[in-house]
Amino acid sequence: MGVQSADRHEALLNIGQVLDLLRPDFPDITIPKIRFWEGEGLIKPQRTPAGYRKFSDHDVERLRYVLRMKRDHYLPLGVIREHLDAIDRGLEPPQIDEVVPTVPRMALAADGLPAAESFRRTDNFRLSRKELVKIAEIGDDLLGQLEEFGLITALPTGHYDTDALVIAQAARQLADFGLEPRHLRAFKTAADREVGLVEQVVAPVRRGRDASASARAEEAISEIAALSVRLHATLVKAGLRRL
Repeated sequence: MGVQSADRHEALLNIGQVLDLLRPDFPDITIPKIRFWEGEGLIKPQRTPAGYRKFSDHDVERLRYVLRMKRDHYLPLGVIREHLDAIDRGLEPPQIDEVVPTVPRMALAADGLPAAESFRRTDNFRLSRKELVKIAEIGDDLLGQLEEFGLITALPTGHYDTDALVIAQAARQLADFGLEPRHLRAFKTAADREVGLVEQVVAPVRRGRDASASARAEEAISEIAALSVRLHATLVKAGLRRL
């Protein structure tokens, strides 16, 4: 990583090729993020006469380091910049200790969509407000807006669960495309309608007099929820093909 510029014979990559290299390990990487980190001075890709970015292997390795430090250790950009500066000067960056709990992973079906198991709450994951902001990599103002528009609600204890973390991370990524929390109310409205539909279907099962009624209702909720998400995702995908 100590090389400061690409060799004149080194093959340079465009930004799309860089995304292809990084996405297998870092699915959240986006073009706006790369541009932002360039603006922060973390990478310095070359520019063609027409203004297009060209990335060297050195640039890609720096991006890998930034992504790994943020994903695994939740380091702020200022600290990561100090690490990169040390590496550029031939020094070893400091050892990093884990500072946050491990986040449970969502159960996925073969097609990558949430499986029924993901709708069965099995974890006791709890985050403080400070931890949520840090892990989701959002500002306190964005969290406040998400709460204002009903997208995130704190638990009675004042903590936040896994759902709040996933929503906060998704909102941060959507913000890269100019979508603000006020734009996301439509998602919440649509989700509330789907929940209402599931409640109508499950209510007769839940009112059953046998001992297994509650368990059967919970099983039905999980299955219907997974199917509704699959239907919703497929309808959106089909609609986008017509654009």
